[in-house]
Amino acid sequence: MALKEVLIDELRDMYSAENQLVKALPKLAKGAKNPKLKQLFAAHLEETKGQVERLKKVFLELGEKPTGQHCNGMEGVIEEGKDALEKDEEGASFDSGLIGAALRTEHYEIAGYEACISMATTLGLAKVAKLLNSNLKEELNAAKKITAAGGPIMKQSASEPEEPKKPKTGKEKYSAKKSKEDEAKAAPDLN
Repeated sequence: MALKEVLIDELRDMYSAENQLVKALPKLAKGAKNPKLKQLFAAHLEETKGQVERLKKVFLELGEKPTGQHCNGMEGVIEEGKDALEKDEEGASFDSGLIGAALRTEHYEIAGYEACISMATTLGLAKVAKLLNSNLKEELNAAKKITAAGGPIMKQSASEPEEPKKPKTGKEKYSAKKSKEDEAKAAPDLN
């Protein structure tokens, strides 16, 4: 497979990822307790819509269609955000979980854009690289803003009293089982 084909696959992945986020960000904004965090998620939704439009321009520039590939990685990262929204935490501790999920999302996007920009640059696609760089800058900025807003939220969370352990939900039990399986599979390679 030629590098241009790999780039197009990666771009389709990013297009799917951004479209998934257009649906997920309003849920994070609605679920966040902290007003600043709510505002950050709402503002990034608007940026994300712009990123989708920029990606459409990239595909137009390449003479390709943006659809045809689902981003499983983003689906998994968004699932982490859903899990954070379902946690039985209160106050700042709840928002701390959302911050972690949001930062994983941003870093997933940052890695994807960096890979695409590198490929586009190697192929001499300066206009494509420039459009992708605009998206990357917004993702980097979003991660910085979330981190900055997260500092005071996490400090507040650290001062909240610990709650007594509750029985695990079915989902938590399943996750713990999968974690043990992952650990067991990795154990031979760690020695």
